[in-house]
Amino acid sequence: MTPNAHLKQPWRNFAKKTSADSLKKFESPRKLPAIGFGMKLNCVPFRYLTSLLRASETKFVRIVWCDSANVIRAKAASVPRLESVHKDGIGLVTGTQALPVMHDAVSAGSGLGPVGDLRLMPDWDTLRFLPYSKGHASVMSNLYTNEGQPSPLCPRNFLTRMIDEASKSGLYIKAAFENEFILLKQSPGGSGLVPVDDTIFCQSFSMDMNHAVITDICNSLGEQGLEVEQYYPESASGQHEISILYSDAMKAADQQIVFRETVKAVAHRHQLVASFLPKIFPNQAGNGTHVHLSLHANNGTNLVPSEAKRGELSPLASHFVAGLLEHLPGLMALTAPSLNSYRRLQPSTWSGAYRVWGFENKECAIRVPLNPRGPSPTHFELKTHDATANPYLSLGAIMAAGMDGVNRKLPLAAPVQIDAGLLSDAERRERNIQVLPRSLEESLGALKSSELLLGALGPALSKAYLAVKWTEWNAMKDLSLDEEVKLLQTRY
Repeated sequence: MTPNAHLKQPWRNFAKKTSADSLKKFESPRKLPAIGFGMKLNCVPFRYLTSLLRASETKFVRIVWCDSANVIRAKAASVPRLESVHKDGIGLVTGTQALPVMHDAVSAGSGLGPVGDLRLMPDWDTLRFLPYSKGHASVMSNLYTNEGQPSPLCPRNFLTRMIDEASKSGLYIKAAFENEFILLKQSPGGSGLVPVDDTIFCQSFSMDMNHAVITDICNSLGEQGLEVEQYYPESASGQHEISILYSDAMKAADQQIVFRETVKAVAHRHQLVASFLPKIFPNQAGNGTHVHLSLHANNGTNLVPSEAKRGELSPLASHFVAGLLEHLPGLMALTAPSLNSYRRLQPSTWSGAYRVWGFENKECAIRVPLNPRGPSPTHFELKTHDATANPYLSLGAIMAAGMDGVNRKLPLAAPVQIDAGLLSDAERRERNIQVLPRSLEESLGALKSSELLLGALGPALSKAYLAVKWTEWNAMKDLSLDEEVKLLQTRY
């Protein structure tokens, strides 16, 4: 059985329910459907997809995946050869799932190498034009074995499993990634990269200085189906934040990949470099990628607010947050998975360095915003997260940790409504306020000891992931900040 054989029946069902006239728009399209497009393209007969691509003068379709080091990779298939890719995917040696961020050499201890192939199978529901690369389209992919089974090494398959596990309990999780990034340019003397400006938080002049590139970024995101919710300049020199509207978990993770690709590509067209690296400047704010989460019943009801008292979490949400806090030290190996991440995660920097939660407290690892009207709260935010995290792995692990709290009905400690960094060590001990891991080495040790997280990832994926991250730790643990930045600022 080929990996996409399961799609044949949905095509037949689609053909039965859809008139020939309604399919004609695929033969002479004006605009390629984007992520979030109403019609499920996996159910469209393949000949209509190729007609769509030819009519749009698309030459190549990029088959995209994101590896254990959170490097976004792709192989491009020419449109005339796309049918074979649709049927059998594109081959990929298994060892590529154990490459560290520094170089293309398989990590020792991963159990992977030059023998054996995986298949990159496109998910046509994510097909979109690339407005910044004329003639190219892009589609997310899942990894399959040659026997047509979902590969246990695939981060996207992992997130699918965690979504399915939550749905068994009648729980559906929506998410949004809130990204910060820094725009850099070549210094006047050509000696290196420097920020495009030295403005401060929400300074309106920064919007004027960077109007062209930010407008181009937002337009390009919109053309691919991402809805921009809010934008403003952030605290560090050249730093900006763009928020994307929440969606279901898989779409949110897919959109995080699209967001990173788009910001970096559009910045490049403006002769700039966009970097999501958590800490670039030693004495300025770092780049976080906070994850906003909400819990829903299958009828769409938001299950976060308490029914008994406005401004409080429901018992279900409390258990979920308690699960996140319970597993957060090991979870950080997936949500803050680079050595550079821990340069950002410092007390009294609003980055979430303490293992606590609170209402509208930016010093907590988990912050619960309150709404001025209507049900409140309706979501919560994990701050201990940055863009060096593979979004499929981090979001899947977040769901596994939260669901463990729900299943075990873990009690949630009282909220912390103070900057814990201002307390003495004795005061923190008295309140049971713990500092989270201060290095990747610590969080990897916690992950290695976590039966829950390793069990959720599965033996193959957890072994490969840990091998990659230990390889990165050993290679970069003695680097200075400047050396880290030179190596990683264009990777992330």
